[in-house]
Order: sequence, then C-alpha cells, then structure tokens
Amino acid sequence: MNWSTEFHHLMLIFMAGALGGLVGLEREFQKKPAGLRTHIFVSAGAALLMIIGAAIIDSYEQQGSDLVESDPLRLVQAIVVGISFLGAGTILHEKDKGVEGLTTAASIFLTTGIGIATAVEEYILAGGTALFSLLTLMVVGRVEHRVAAKHKSSGDSDET
Repeated sequence: MNWSTEFHHLMLIFMAGALGGLVGLEREFQKKPAGLRTHIFVSAGAALLMIIGAAIIDSYEQQGSDLVESDPLRLVQAIVVGISFLGAGTILHEKDKGVEGLTTAASIFLTTGIGIATAVEEYILAGGTALFSLLTLMVVGRVEHRVAAKHKSSGDSDET
C-alpha cells in the first residue's frame, strides 16, 4: 500500500468522523448521554474497520492466498452488532419516566452507517444521511415537543 492510499483512507476516516459529529452535535445540544465525541468515534471507527477489513482482504488476495473468503457483508454485520451494544447502553428504563435514550441509540446506529458509507466512498449517501439525520433530530424533535406540550395543556390523560 502506498502513502497516497493511506492518506486517502485517513481522509475518509476524518470525513466519517466529521459527518458523525454533525449528528452528535445535535445530541450534545440536547444534553443526551451520547453526544459529539461518541458519534464522531462511532462513525470514524466504523469507517476504520471497513477500511482495515478491505485492506486485509486485498493483502491476502495479492499474496495469492485462499485462506480468506471475501464477504464484505459479514464485516458490516460485525460492526453493527458491536455498535448495537453501545447503543443499548444509552437506553434507560425508569418506572416514573418510562424508556429514554431510544433516539440516541438510533442515532448511534445511523452514525455507524454514515461511517460505513464514507469508507466505501459513497459520499453523497453519507453526507445526505448525515443531513437527513440532523433534520430529523431537529425538526421532528420540535414537532414532538409541541405535540407533547399541547397534549399536556389540553388536560388529556393517558390513564383510564
């Protein structure tokens, strides 16, 4: 592998981290347990793992080895399973408050996809997904708060 390829890969990791950071920034503003740094690390880490996986496969293929069967989907599956444990750690259940942290867990999951998309050089897909997730978190979040406030002010009760 040459230096320009390695710098290109490093650029991909930085780009994945930056795109994941956009999602994390919104979570940070909302004072959620997984914020800016977590989302940067998740997205950059997913990109790094995809790049390393591809490099390992390429290395074995160049040596003419039949020891490695190439199945990129298995690598994606392994990343998603690992990140799912991280996301699950953000979900809390309290008797009085109910379940919290699902949106943060989902944003961690989506940020993983952003990192993977960046690693496979699907720039429009990665950037568009980051933008989509920001809009969803910001706009839909405001709508949810307004609906909840209206529901609360009208005196409606879920209890029967």
